[in-house]
Amino acid sequence: MPKQAYSLLRPASQTSSVVFASPHSGCDYPEWFLRRTLLNAHTIRSSEDAFVDQLFESAPHFGSPFLVATAPRALLDLNRSPDELDPALIQGVRRAPTNPRVASGLGVIPRVVANGRAIYYGKMALEEANQRIETYWRPYHTRLQSLLDETRATFGRVILIDCHSMPHEALDAVARTGASRPEVVLGDRFGASAESDMVEEIESAFASEGLRVSRNTPFAGAYVTQHYGRPARKQHAIQIEIDRSLYMDEARIELRPDFEEFQQMLNRVIGRIVDIGVPRQSMAAE
Repeated sequence: MPKQAYSLLRPASQTSSVVFASPHSGCDYPEWFLRRTLLNAHTIRSSEDAFVDQLFESAPHFGSPFLVATAPRALLDLNRSPDELDPALIQGVRRAPTNPRVASGLGVIPRVVANGRAIYYGKMALEEANQRIETYWRPYHTRLQSLLDETRATFGRVILIDCHSMPHEALDAVARTGASRPEVVLGDRFGASAESDMVEEIESAFASEGLRVSRNTPFAGAYVTQHYGRPARKQHAIQIEIDRSLYMDEARIELRPDFEEFQQMLNRVIGRIVDIGVPRQSMAAE
């Protein structure tokens, strides 16, 4: 098992109320897990938000912390509630009211990776599922909440940026409607997880670099934005999904030759997002 459930990249001095986190870019695949799966070492990575940790690694240089999961999504999904257990995979789990994520095999312990490919030969014991949750899920979310609490105590509010990537094909349905295919999708649970002016500023940051941005379609945000987005408590959460084809070869899971150019462009976006959380002089004087 990974030595720890996450890594935390801190700025020399935190100057912004914006906090970045990447729950799906972990790629530390334990040998015991690879022995358990039906899939080869390449296919098991198909659900991973590969290289998202590299895309956002400049956040601390601008003054914001960046929390990165180490455990891969195929092992455990940190963007799910710990009670989203799949009875089709885990022995002893009672069938609950229909949950579309769990029903499709994408619960907190995923049954499938991309394109519905099964991960395991058979079922696993509930004890094993609970052990994974205790080993990976709880430490990550405990640290994330404490990071949000620390930031809100310092700045009076906190803005969580939940960093993800999306398969290019995930946007095919949008393109078929005749609408322009978005390259970035911002999720705020249709306004429930963050104040609209913040989302507008983030959209403007991406749009200023020529990227096509949409909101909440087809991704409005899952557990993280739903659980942590509490605008009334000055705790906001916005999910960012970036089209993987912009910076990587999805089939090979390799960076594109022009990755550094894309990364430099994204660094400018990150700088603008971090700036949203920097206290203004007028606010500081109050």
